[in-house]
Amino acid sequence: MAPTLRDAVTRGRKDDARLWLDRSSSTSPPPRSRSPRPRRSPRLAASPRRSPGNARPRSPTPRRPRRHHPRSPTPTPTTTASRLEKAIARVVRTVTDAIDKRWGVETFAVGKKAPPRARAAEGMTWREDEGKSILVPLVYSPAEDVARGARNDITMAEVARHDKRDDCWIAVEGHAYDVTPFIEVHPGGWLPMVNMAGKDCTDAFANYHPARVYKTLLPRFYKGKVIDAIDTPFVREHREIRQELLRRGLFETRPSFYVLYIFAWLVPLFCGALTCVLAGATPLVRVGGGGALLAAMWQQLAFIGHDVGHNSLSHVQRLDTWWGVALGNLAGGISLGWWKRSHNTHHIVCNSIEHDPDIQHMPLFAVDGKIFGRFWSSYHEKWVNTDALARALVSVQHWLFYPVMAVARFNLYVQGFIFVACMTSQDHVYAKKYRRVELASLTGFVAWLAALVWSLPPGERLPFLLLSHAIAGILHVQICISHFAMATYHGRAYNSEDDEWFKMQLRTTMNVACSPWADFLHGGLQFQIEHHLYPRLPRHALREARALVKPFAAKHGLLYHEPGFLDANVEMSKHMNKVAREARGLTRGDGGFFHGPIWEGLHAAG
Repeated sequence: MAPTLRDAVTRGRKDDARLWLDRSSSTSPPPRSRSPRPRRSPRLAASPRRSPGNARPRSPTPRRPRRHHPRSPTPTPTTTASRLEKAIARVVRTVTDAIDKRWGVETFAVGKKAPPRARAAEGMTWREDEGKSILVPLVYSPAEDVARGARNDITMAEVARHDKRDDCWIAVEGHAYDVTPFIEVHPGGWLPMVNMAGKDCTDAFANYHPARVYKTLLPRFYKGKVIDAIDTPFVREHREIRQELLRRGLFETRPSFYVLYIFAWLVPLFCGALTCVLAGATPLVRVGGGGALLAAMWQQLAFIGHDVGHNSLSHVQRLDTWWGVALGNLAGGISLGWWKRSHNTHHIVCNSIEHDPDIQHMPLFAVDGKIFGRFWSSYHEKWVNTDALARALVSVQHWLFYPVMAVARFNLYVQGFIFVACMTSQDHVYAKKYRRVELASLTGFVAWLAALVWSLPPGERLPFLLLSHAIAGILHVQICISHFAMATYHGRAYNSEDDEWFKMQLRTTMNVACSPWADFLHGGLQFQIEHHLYPRLPRHALREARALVKPFAAKHGLLYHEPGFLDANVEMSKHMNKVAREARGLTRGDGGFFHGPIWEGLHAAG
């Protein structure tokens, strides 16, 4: 039987007293009934004093536990809303798990991550093929006949001399390859290859190609080992981030994400728009409701088109192309082929004055004073001049920007049909397979949109078109704020460690800070830094990639720009206003076009 406090005190057993205190502190509080205070034992009071030499530490006299009861926290009442939220979460989780397992994708409980794979051994590396992370050799040996002519003394200076469409060398993982014979049949078009000609494109190559290309294609063009390829601690460290993403299996797409996105979000938006237009009783419902829902569908549809354009939906080019034609062309009216040709080039040479088509908007907009003067656009294959019209429009570009964005979608329709007409000369590999499909799908879009608009009364047709396209124009604003206010440069990057892959993406791109619940409103465009670093990474994994990239940038003192959506718009407007003021100060030169001090300095004028 356990001793009581009274026994411990009356018998002088201090060990029993301590035992009781320990036990009482681990059990429930004593009852509220008051008991008489125990008197101090004479035996304890009369205990003999010890001399300092043989003194032993005395335990403190045990005290009676305090009688008050701590107030127990009031349990939060379970409301109907919270129970409904939990029930919906369980249903969604069950559905997503079933969908993912149907496609063979392993799922994990909410809040838990997939167990990371082992680190690659020496000479091995993690790569991605159709979304699956696989461990493969870092470099594959070429065939015997190719290896006989290989060299071991190639320098990056020698590689840089082969930088043209008809003479193209690249460096990958410290080895040189002459890919000139492959340029005209490259599935991504010739522009990205020419823009990387003569460069160390290890990071770009890894982020745009599946693992099988390293084994089946690259060894054919082997030239030899590069003795001075970029291999610094910083480069090795940022490449380790991609290895970590691969070890976690984050390149594998969750099918449930897109199945629910399409059938629980896009389809209701489109059906709601049709219902408002065809069955609406008032102009407000038909024009306002129908136009807003159709615009929301187009905006969200563009996010999926963006994903399939990067093959991050199924990671199989043929399948993603058909998905893109069905969703982007037929439902959205934007040519997948045109978009891929433009967007792939933009990613490779982001914010390059001469090479990036996404910042070449003269005579309407100029994102930097470096554009003023005259330069050759490698994408449009023509000279771009700052003439009198360009100077006049750019001078007020900060006022024109948002009105132009409201009707910019009409321009994309026109660009799609121009691409179809000129497809053979621009991208004959894509044209050979998909020219008829592109033309049929774009024509189908025009047909169903015209039929929908024609079902409205005559006075509501133009307002419906303008309203739906103006609201959908928010998408163009989301795209522009990512780059317009960031750094620009002349020529092509990737020349040294100062402008290598990781640093250039952070220098030319910004994120948009938002809460996780608002991710669907931005469709992945809020993580443009991570998307530019790892273009094939599925949208639902970008937030996890951000958790690795942002601390790394802070560790090395790199700019990681991430304002909120409104702050980003204010920043972009101020930047465009600054460039507009520069445009007003331009002077006409001997060439007949307007230029400023930057152009004069670059061309040794003035």
